[in-house]
Amino acid sequence: MSEKKMNSSRRGHLKSLMLAIAKDLLEKEAADLITEKAAFIAENCPAPVLSGGLPELQEMLKKLAQTIDKVDEDRYDAEAKVKKTDKEIEDLKMKVVEIQGIKKPALKKVRMSADAMLAALLGTKHKVTMDFRANLKEVKKEVKEEAADAVGDWRKNVDEQAGMDGRKKKFQG
Repeated sequence: MSEKKMNSSRRGHLKSLMLAIAKDLLEKEAADLITEKAAFIAENCPAPVLSGGLPELQEMLKKLAQTIDKVDEDRYDAEAKVKKTDKEIEDLKMKVVEIQGIKKPALKKVRMSADAMLAALLGTKHKVTMDFRANLKEVKKEVKEEAADAVGDWRKNVDEQAGMDGRKKKFQG
């Protein structure tokens, strides 16, 4: 059997109920946190007695300084433990990667035009269009009109071009 889908009004109603319950839980958690904090302070931090002379105040300050030092040492030790475990976690992650090996994805053959390659290399900042055909030199075919006139005596033409004199005439004329 196929299950019916929930309509949007029912979904919205359930969502609002869940949000209301979550809000109540968060408020209760915040109130519990405040009461726990107050109980901890009352237990560990007794109210100072200020009705004494100078020696009693100095003794109280010394005790506070010792307590502060102890708390700082505990905090430093906890930070050192956290850093050590973080380093161990990173080392284990690296070992897992080494064991699994790095899988190289199969490369796909991509056909790109020159414009697309330049756009990929230079980004969208530079608009470059390369029309390679525009840069090519145009070669005009010359119709040899001499061919019709050269039907005459070809030996005379060969004799003129033979030797250095013939070559000079070719470049001068």
